[in-house]
Amino acid sequence: MGKNFIALGFMSGTSGDGVDSSIISSNGEDYINIKYNRFDPYPMDLSKKIHKLRENILEIQDLLKYSVDIKKLEIEITNFHADIAIQISKRFEFEIIGFHGHTIYHNSDQKISKQIGLGNILSKKIKKTVVFDFRQNDIQNGGEGAPLSPIYHLSLIRGLYNEKKLKVPISVLNIGGIANITKIDKDFKISSMDIGPGNCLIDKWIRKNTNSLYDENGNLAQSGKVDKFILNQYLENFYYSKINSKKSLDTNDFDISFAKGLSLENGTATITEISAEIMSKKIGEYDIYVCGGGRKNNYLINLLKKKINNKLYKIDDLQIDGDFIESQTFAYLAIRSYLNLPISFPSTTNCDLPTIGGKIVKNF
Repeated sequence: MGKNFIALGFMSGTSGDGVDSSIISSNGEDYINIKYNRFDPYPMDLSKKIHKLRENILEIQDLLKYSVDIKKLEIEITNFHADIAIQISKRFEFEIIGFHGHTIYHNSDQKISKQIGLGNILSKKIKKTVVFDFRQNDIQNGGEGAPLSPIYHLSLIRGLYNEKKLKVPISVLNIGGIANITKIDKDFKISSMDIGPGNCLIDKWIRKNTNSLYDENGNLAQSGKVDKFILNQYLENFYYSKINSKKSLDTNDFDISFAKGLSLENGTATITEISAEIMSKKIGEYDIYVCGGGRKNNYLINLLKKKINNKLYKIDDLQIDGDFIESQTFAYLAIRSYLNLPISFPSTTNCDLPTIGGKIVKNF
């Protein structure tokens, strides 16, 4: 076992509601000790700016068109992360920061994934080594830049297996804006892919039609009625679309125009049914542990359970907080990047060879 490093990991997910932060100690391989997790919500005006920009950047040329807005938002997001890091540093020592930034455009066909966040500025402000821009090496090596969590999922599951808390084979399902799954076979070999919309369609519908950011516990969906015609039409179009064959997805691969004219409750019910149905078709044969914000939508989880034969649990049942798997991931990936270890693999992102991760900057 090599030296253990202490890293701070940040994740600003597609929900755009705030920043997850985690401190872990790890050797970048088979040892992980989760020390601290926290969530800091974005001010509402910053959250609205993020969503507005995401919804405006639909094509690659929009990155240039909105370049001024991108730069302004990039500074604001970086400063927000820096303030959190300063607060955490008063309580915990850490050597490295894994800074994911915020994804504003991802297109696997074009081999482009754009995260905003200024690693150089963050390093200067915090006086720590920062690892950022995690996806570009993978893309340059033939990959799709996502998903990046599988190697962390593997290490986490291996540790729990060694502690006799679970058996393999097993899968880890992350329901964020996009849902992705990591399958771990009996020999601890991993494969992964994005499998469809997780929360993104539901959240977009709720944001458009209410003052809320999400459907708490799935209460609105549960009170509505599924429009079977719209459901069947959407699924037929989806299964014959190019999106269905992609290994990595973006929230802008999906829209909610099909639900126009439905009531708030019926629209939420129909969209939730669509999301559950698409996920259920690609979940696979292993028992599943679910993490991410979508696991809190009890109605969505119960729909999934009814649609699949394998057992589905929340990762929280293993005494792991399912809200912070991704922020822990980027702490772990920062350590692996610092140690020159690969973070993506042909079986996870379609890259040609195992690929080392992000850019490392020490700007102090």
